[in-house]
Amino acid sequence: MYIDYIKTPLGLVEFQASDVGITQTIFSGKYVKEVNSNQITEECKKQLLEYFSGNRIKFELPLDPKGTTFQKEVWDQLLHIPYGETVTYQDLAIEINNPKASQAVGGANGRNPISLIIPCHRVIGATGSLTGYAGGVERKLWLLKLEGVKLRASISNQKLDIKNVINTRQTKTEFLN
Repeated sequence: MYIDYIKTPLGLVEFQASDVGITQTIFSGKYVKEVNSNQITEECKKQLLEYFSGNRIKFELPLDPKGTTFQKEVWDQLLHIPYGETVTYQDLAIEINNPKASQAVGGANGRNPISLIIPCHRVIGATGSLTGYAGGVERKLWLLKLEGVKLRASISNQKLDIKNVINTRQTKTEFLN
């Protein structure tokens, strides 16, 4: 397993890769492992830095996510959400031809091991609410603003307390290696 990090306005981002592709991208808080890079992590680092500087709208990286068949189907669908746009959990359920599975889609979305690159932050609630985000709703709002997403005034005018999450490790890491 290969691992590296970048500093971002939202805190430290950890990314891991196999010999095949990226396996994990998370906000790591202050938790750091020993760096062990390969060509894939080097390219990931470059593209993430471009994304955070506003110079990349689509990632072009080999991916190697670990999950169930259903989760992988949802994650693949997330890759089709364009930069600067959002969809609802119900929209995703319809796209995978399972319109009654919006809660299961939400569960799969929350277990996405490759945050940012597989853009789970672009999924919002049916009412336009931000709902949860494993990296913290503050990070989700910041990412959507970076991408120029038009949000309801009550959401877009929220004050971002990034300091509240910047040193916080993503909550979904209890099931990631």
